[in-house]
Amino acid sequence: MKKTVLAITGIGLLAGTAALAQPGERNSTPMTRTEAAQKSVERFKKMDLNGDGVLDLADQELRRKQMIAKLDTDGDGAISKAERDAAREARKQRRAERLAERGIDGERREGKRKMRGMRGGKRGQMGGGMMARADADGDGRLTLQEVQAHALARFDRIDTDKNGTITAEERKAAHDARREKMRERREQRRAAPAGE
Repeated sequence: MKKTVLAITGIGLLAGTAALAQPGERNSTPMTRTEAAQKSVERFKKMDLNGDGVLDLADQELRRKQMIAKLDTDGDGAISKAERDAAREARKQRRAERLAERGIDGERREGKRKMRGMRGGKRGQMGGGMMARADADGDGRLTLQEVQAHALARFDRIDTDKNGTITAEERKAAHDARREKMRERREQRRAAPAGE
């Protein structure tokens, strides 16, 4: 049960903390440690739907209900194929608009997104692991303090010159290092069955 809560919660929170390490247009300006701390507070408040100061199953259930209500345009309590398809198209349109605003070719990005989905693995798997590490007391619930501590520890790892500011170059270096580590893990997993 704890893993489920953390995996689902992690997806939303990681959008804030993982963005620290992502190179690209939206992260081309330097970010200070104070700004990173503030972003983690904003993200936490957004995810804490019931306002009880922790991220847990109650927030997950509220989020699920909100998602269903948003997709259920005819209000019948069920999501039809037509409603799913309409939601998918609306997401694609919003994504294309955001990419166009940033001057990025949407077709090129969409192709990468499709390839990423073909790699396998469970959705949210990484997020659950990262959020499990953020759950300092291991109770399956995340407090603002735990989320902030995790975000700042990540910030500190990326801030290699320890000047309290993450630059685009540091983001790119962290992103590249993470990709290399993932590549090495994939190779180890592929080699493991052959060696057994």
